[in-house]
Amino acid sequence: MQRLSAADSTLNPQTSNPMPLWKRNFTLDTLNSRNPGTLNGALGIQVSEVGEDFLRGTLPVDERTKQPYGLLHGGANVALAETLGSLAGWMCLEPGGGRVVGLEINANHLRAVTEGMVTGTARPVHLGRSTQVWEIRIEDQNGKLSCISRITLAVVPG
Repeated sequence: MQRLSAADSTLNPQTSNPMPLWKRNFTLDTLNSRNPGTLNGALGIQVSEVGEDFLRGTLPVDERTKQPYGLLHGGANVALAETLGSLAGWMCLEPGGGRVVGLEINANHLRAVTEGMVTGTARPVHLGRSTQVWEIRIEDQNGKLSCISRITLAVVPG
């Protein structure tokens, strides 16, 4: 399985990606360059890996993302999940093929996380012409599942 990690500089989905899931040219630097001045930048969300059928990103567990009791805030998990699901959904569209917007997102918080980094992995469940559904699994730095989320996206013109 071919993967793009933070150490790699480019990926051309038309020639390099073993599966035709991704329809746009991108680099990790390009994907992360949109973060400053956004919620992603404020929370420290970074896209870290693109695989043949997944998009992966990280979120630090620190003063920006903890709730007052010292635990990772559930809303921070949802922000990571929506970021990864929406970005992955957009990457699946042909250039000029519109954009995606969230219709619904849910999250089940399964394990408390108090420090380190969490990693979310988005994989498609359904990729239709007008809707997409993505599952995002968020794990702590020991690989233990801390949250599972699902987002439904609408594919719209624009």
